[in-house]
Amino acid sequence: MNLVIIKYNAGNIQSVLYALERIGLEAKVTDDVEQIGSADKVIFPGVGEASSAMRYLRERNLDEVIKNLAQPVLGICLGMQLMCRFSEENNTTCLHIFDEDVKLFKQVLQQDGNIKIPQIGWNNIYDLKTGLFNNVPEDSYTYFVHSYYAALGVHTIATTNYIVPYSSALRKNNFYGVQFHPEKSAGTGEQILKNFIERCN
Repeated sequence: MNLVIIKYNAGNIQSVLYALERIGLEAKVTDDVEQIGSADKVIFPGVGEASSAMRYLRERNLDEVIKNLAQPVLGICLGMQLMCRFSEENNTTCLHIFDEDVKLFKQVLQQDGNIKIPQIGWNNIYDLKTGLFNNVPEDSYTYFVHSYYAALGVHTIATTNYIVPYSSALRKNNFYGVQFHPEKSAGTGEQILKNFIERCN
């Protein structure tokens, strides 16, 4: 398996590498266009801010490379958001692989106080679709850290509710994205990574 992790200035790369090691896999970290294009599968991680990440990708032509990949691609957290059409984070035009827009959580006051933004911690995923969630039970818990979310839409394959229901996973053709961090989501996250490697084509 020739597995590549895209190297750019917004990666949570080391934790993804450790998670892959735990399931017996090695990955190459690279921003080389030829190595990314020739990979069997590609992981596009991300932690950070949308506009600076997109600027970095465009400067290196990685935006066009990612959009034109034909092999399975998994975006994680910011990586998934960058695969959407547009982000409210600094009004950023993104890769437009998925038709959904990325929006900022609105502050909500409840009787016991404000719901905190960003969402940090464990939350459940439901309405699970596609082989990415094979052997993952409905309402499994995964780990989230984010202030922005992808709206529900035609590409939604998992849903989470925090202030509003939103897309915790997306799929279009060979492109998959998850808002949560599978590399920090214990056994559930490991199963999802295994499914991406073994079942997603």
